[in-house]
Amino acid sequence: MSFLIDPALLYAGGRTYRRLAADADAAAPDPARDAAVAVAFMTVFWGVSVGLYLNHGWTKPIWWICRARSGRDWMLNSGVLRIDDARAGRRTHLVSALIFATYPLWLWLGMRQRRGQ
Repeated sequence: MSFLIDPALLYAGGRTYRRLAADADAAAPDPARDAAVAVAFMTVFWGVSVGLYLNHGWTKPIWWICRARSGRDWMLNSGVLRIDDARAGRRTHLVSALIFATYPLWLWLGMRQRRGQ
């Protein structure tokens, strides 16, 4: 997961869920199930992404496979940018927190799409 790809993955996951839920809910949507799925999505995305950003040891296989120097390097740069993750300061952490705060929006945007749109 990374800041460059997470929004697209969340949106696509929300759209996929909505399409599958629409097939199962021919009569009426199930708001309780929708909320439970959203909580599960966010638990996974925030759990892994924040773990990467904080360089938790259990995330090493993820960033290593992505050929990054660390979890934070992967989250900030995704192999594309050149932000010095080792010198990330208050501003970088604040911007990162703001990006993390947008994650539910991307999922919601995907989940609200109707079939055929």
